[in-house]
Amino acid sequence: MPQLGMRWRFITINTKNSWLPGDGRGFRHRAHRIHSSGDYRNPPPAEEHAGLRHVNQQRSGDKVVLPRDARPRIAKALLEALTQYRFKALSVASDHAHLLIELPDVVPQIKVIIGDAKRVASKAVGDLLPGTVWSAGCDYEPVDDARHFDACEHYVLTKQGAGTWTWSFRDGGMWHEDRNR
Repeated sequence: MPQLGMRWRFITINTKNSWLPGDGRGFRHRAHRIHSSGDYRNPPPAEEHAGLRHVNQQRSGDKVVLPRDARPRIAKALLEALTQYRFKALSVASDHAHLLIELPDVVPQIKVIIGDAKRVASKAVGDLLPGTVWSAGCDYEPVDDARHFDACEHYVLTKQGAGTWTWSFRDGGMWHEDRNR
């Protein structure tokens, strides 16, 4: 149950150039003018929006990949930057991070809070990744029931693949796993 004025959110932060318009996993243009026929679970045909994908890759450059040794540093920096908020789970993979966190139920505030946390995390790995690490914005899906909350926690902690660094607050104590093995 969230505290008064707060709401649990499933946050997704992508690294720079990791999910561009025309991406083969599906996409939606910010202004919803262009949609792919699929999504990450049911990808669109490979040839769909191939031209758009090519143009965006040429224009934007290479995607930022988080080295394995940077992932714990990024996770710890995010946790430290967001200490005043209740966390349930966090994961940092090669090209994105997920957070299950309770934040104020005001979208402009969420954008500022997460933006500040992204800056702190970028500085924490500035020696390994100079320049811009994160894409603009983030996804901040509301989590409004216990079933969705449990599904988000499970997804963050177990569905991110090899090399992912995960953290959770379980059974009254902190728990983390480095899946670099």
